[in-house]
Amino acid sequence: MLVACPNEMGYTRLGVTASRRLGKAVTRNRARRLLREAARLSYPHIHPGWDLLLIARPALVGARQPQVQGAFESLLRQAGLFKAGEISP
Repeated sequence: MLVACPNEMGYTRLGVTASRRLGKAVTRNRARRLLREAARLSYPHIHPGWDLLLIARPALVGARQPQVQGAFESLLRQAGLFKAGEISP
């Protein structure tokens, strides 16, 4: 899940959260690492000036990095946060 709010800073900030409903600490940490990595790879393509909050959901527990990356990019496109004319690698 992605929550986005504009900020007036000129750069994008990111927060990642995973609740205990997701599982034990190892599972929550893996989910956060997957989301942070997806954001890191997509960061150059995101419009500056946004606060993004990524919320880990149970479906993320069994996912691999390419699946998470694709889902994150899809969320960014739906929110209109990708820079115009750029395509992710």
